[in-house]
Amino acid sequence: MGEDADDETIPRDSRVFKRVLNALSNQLHNEGFDVFDETAITLENFAQGKVRRKDAELIDIARTITRPPIDVLVMFAIYPSIKKTSYTTKIRARVAGRLLGVQTGQRLGNFEVESPKSWNAPVDCSRECLLEVVGKKAKIIAMDVGNVLAEKLADLQGDQNGSSATGQPSGSGMAQGYTLVFVGFNTDDILDIEDLFTTFRGYKSHRPIELGRTRSEINYKTTSSGARLTRNLQVMFKQMNISARVAFSGNEYTINKISKRKAR
Repeated sequence: MGEDADDETIPRDSRVFKRVLNALSNQLHNEGFDVFDETAITLENFAQGKVRRKDAELIDIARTITRPPIDVLVMFAIYPSIKKTSYTTKIRARVAGRLLGVQTGQRLGNFEVESPKSWNAPVDCSRECLLEVVGKKAKIIAMDVGNVLAEKLADLQGDQNGSSATGQPSGSGMAQGYTLVFVGFNTDDILDIEDLFTTFRGYKSHRPIELGRTRSEINYKTTSSGARLTRNLQVMFKQMNISARVAFSGNEYTINKISKRKAR
């Protein structure tokens, strides 16, 4: 997604922006990542053609999209610099990109590439001429930025060949943060659950956020996919002989214990 709230950046409706967007997307795609076009997946429910959008709007849009669910937001900005002299037009450009975990808000890395030197354009270079020169040069820089961001994503993703105990892929390899909300579980249940879910394949860490007699909230980090984590939770409750309803939305699980009437 293009970050163009700063008036000094090139807006989303510019041809320069589109060339940079295509170059970045192509680099990430070539590295094996699933890249989704913002316009295509927001066409039905969001206003189109807006420019000068702030970070809050971009992040809110990415979090709201569930089909397909978005893991990482790649935001970039294009900063041109044009200086006219009596004998030529000097042009420079800088493309800055950063990675943001959509659900967790975690910064996953950033990078920027600036033109090594000024490019020369005709002294009487018109607006059309400037757009072509800046677009051509910014596209080259964007390819470098996309390559670096792809490397950072690959490092975060780690070993993609890992598999679960059942032989199925354990997930993307990139640690994701989930909020597990347990409703109706007592203290002993939560202690047993903490012992068990640390054995899940892909487990990284967990931290209690809120612990109560009937409601507990835990932050859970894993490299497993949401589907794998859901299955692991269901298998765990079966082993514990507990009936529970597992609901999932965004990065939050709400797990309600189905209690039975006690005999008195």
